[in-house]
Amino acid sequence: MNTPFTPPVFEPKNPDFRNDVERVLKGQFFMRHIGFVLDRLEPGYAEGHIVLEEQHRQQHGFLHGGVAATVSDLVTGFAAWTLIGKQESVVTADLKINYLYPGKGNLLRARGRVMKTGNLLHFCEAELWIDEGPVIARANAIMCTVPIQV
Repeated sequence: MNTPFTPPVFEPKNPDFRNDVERVLKGQFFMRHIGFVLDRLEPGYAEGHIVLEEQHRQQHGFLHGGVAATVSDLVTGFAAWTLIGKQESVVTADLKINYLYPGKGNLLRARGRVMKTGNLLHFCEAELWIDEGPVIARANAIMCTVPIQV
């Protein structure tokens, strides 16, 4: 008999991950440039949003696919970041996104979660939606742990 999948509960390697992420956010220039705000951060989980403006849209007024991919990368990356050690960082090794519906509206929201983690790779997924509409895009990402060069 199949049982519904329940995402695992993760124990962070670095209990101070929230403060470390706050420090990392200061260097996230592109994230700030597009207006992405990180709203929630838990072990293996991240949520954020963008108030959509003209520069986030393509020629027909829909959310630009590049913005959706970037936001997917951000929420999965931060979800993975919560599970790494103090002297480590994460980089994207792979990102695949499926666009399900055109994105039209005012507030893009996203959540990312780690589905499986190891010493080096973190398998993640993201969901994006606009306003109260359906999920417009889903992404799978593999984040890779790298040492911080001090």
